[in-house]
Amino acid sequence: MSQVLRDISSLGTSIWLDDLSRERLVPSGSARSLTEVIEKESVVGVTTNPAIFSAAISQSPLYGEDIKSLFHSGADIDSIIAALTSADVTAACDSFFSCFERSGGIDGRVSIEVDPRFARDTKSTVEQARALWQSIDRPNLLIKVPATREGLPAIRTLISEGISVNVTIIFSVSRYREVLNAYLSGLEDRLANGFTVSGIHSVASFFVSRVDTEIDARLQKSGVAPALQGKAALANARLAYQHFISVTESQRWKELSRHGALPQRPLWASTGVKDSRYDPCMYVTELVAPLTVNTMPEATLIAVRDSGKNIRESITDHFEKSNQIINELAENGIDIEEVAETLEREGIDKFIKPWLGLIETVSKVARA
Repeated sequence: MSQVLRDISSLGTSIWLDDLSRERLVPSGSARSLTEVIEKESVVGVTTNPAIFSAAISQSPLYGEDIKSLFHSGADIDSIIAALTSADVTAACDSFFSCFERSGGIDGRVSIEVDPRFARDTKSTVEQARALWQSIDRPNLLIKVPATREGLPAIRTLISEGISVNVTIIFSVSRYREVLNAYLSGLEDRLANGFTVSGIHSVASFFVSRVDTEIDARLQKSGVAPALQGKAALANARLAYQHFISVTESQRWKELSRHGALPQRPLWASTGVKDSRYDPCMYVTELVAPLTVNTMPEATLIAVRDSGKNIRESITDHFEKSNQIINELAENGIDIEEVAETLEREGIDKFIKPWLGLIETVSKVARA
């Protein structure tokens, strides 16, 4: 096992794999198995998204017989996709169950996302989240819910019902504040209704690399402040962690913690570098701190594993500099809130498009 990955884990950053396919779940699969990455790469969780499942199902022959069988039994296309993805997530949950138990329920988690077409629909998000939670029925499951305006009340409702949630597509500190508030409010609602809050788990997926991609393009187009390129994403994420720390030190959180509540850990997502000029490990090794998660594609995981880097806590000493970077961006015409709104719209679209493609692929296989 890599010393780099071991050091990252020992400093409090859980390593999750941002990928899942049936090839990882069967012995003869073409991809490295989940068992192998768990044993060799310090991986203690898995995240999925619509794009991942679209690629997995569209490119693999391992789903064909299940698609045809479900279709001939009378299932519609949406139901077939739900059955396929739920089956893979259920199997992954079982693979991680011993890790889940060893970590006291903190890790060993597997995420599945609600239909991305529901990103602006609170009611449908809640209904599908409940259905997924009930059908998969694993304690180490996380339901992914987008951090849209419409997603915030869904998060609060689901947490109040005892459903563990992975809040996704967060791009700004201000939206992250609202996400954390929705989580705490859901816990408070649950306590007020006489239920326990222990055992409920949540992470907040703060997207990283896409922030640099968007802001770098704007800086290059305007021809200003080239020194700020490649700086925004880390600064933005570090300021989110600063808010997380402030919440864990608040009286509000201490009261919930007294009743057994678990903190909603920040999760660094979109950690694969999009610009070849940058260190492929930067969104991992520069975001190491206690009570965090980093979910990474396998290529990034391997780059980090083989980097030989000296790993240290790399967030809390950078709060002042991070504020300075965000302020300098504003002085050069880059509004981080407007950037976040743009990225949220694009993020939803980037999940809807592959999902629609998946529907088309499954339809063709089913009717073949």
